[in-house]
Amino acid sequence: MKRVVLFLLTNLAVMLVLSISARILGVDRFLTSNGLNMGMLLAFAALIGFGGSFISLMMSKTMAKWSTGARVIKQPANQEEAWLVESVRRFSSKAGFQMPEVAIYEGAPNAFATGPSKSRSLVAVSTGLLQSMDRKQVEAVLAHEVAHIENGDMVTLSLIQGVLNTFVIFLSRIVAYGVDSFIRGDEDESGRPGIGYWISSIVCEILFGILASIVVMYFSRKREYRADAGAAALMGDRRPMIDALHALGNLQAGQLPKEMAASGIAGGGMMALFSSHPTLESRIAALQSAS
Repeated sequence: MKRVVLFLLTNLAVMLVLSISARILGVDRFLTSNGLNMGMLLAFAALIGFGGSFISLMMSKTMAKWSTGARVIKQPANQEEAWLVESVRRFSSKAGFQMPEVAIYEGAPNAFATGPSKSRSLVAVSTGLLQSMDRKQVEAVLAHEVAHIENGDMVTLSLIQGVLNTFVIFLSRIVAYGVDSFIRGDEDESGRPGIGYWISSIVCEILFGILASIVVMYFSRKREYRADAGAAALMGDRRPMIDALHALGNLQAGQLPKEMAASGIAGGGMMALFSSHPTLESRIAALQSAS
């Protein structure tokens, strides 16, 4: 329940900020008596599309801590915590970027990396994962998450999401205006949109949004293969990552909040087109076939 409330409140706050920004900048006035102002509409779509995506990115680390209850290890309390911190330090040093924050959270087996940049990143692992895997397998999972940070996956996915959000908003308004004009015909010359515009824009945003999510998830799956390969490179051996994926296949992976699902080590699902992760079998096969 806490995760749902945080997700809703965050999205409401983001939309409120963006709506106020659009009003202040005047880009929300794309509907004119002469029709759509395409330049203004594109500016509005870009503000909402990229704005929402990048505000979420900037808040990602804070939201991850709040929604999972992750506890950052500032001073290791035991040997296991010291080993976790040292493992992440070793991998991040080898990858050539600043040491991320390391955290533990209570939950079923999973792990994730998040943050707006390499220098402000977080690697978190669940207690369930630590209890279910041996150290070599956990190291592989940590290396996988460090590889996500090394590849800049969080920023890349936010850019892709921002571009697609912009097109969704832009095209949905154009289609909605055309539908509304067709319905009203020549009866209304005021230029003000009717109910057809508002209904059509909502329907189009949903439909185009579904199509856009397929594209985003495609890129998300591609980055999982890269992170697996990156983990193998950081460890100097692909066997531990393969063993970790085999182990995950025998576990019930924990669910992450929606805004972080694409960053977890585990994923996949029945609806392949909408899955943020490839199947474990395909990831294992990719590692085994790597030269």
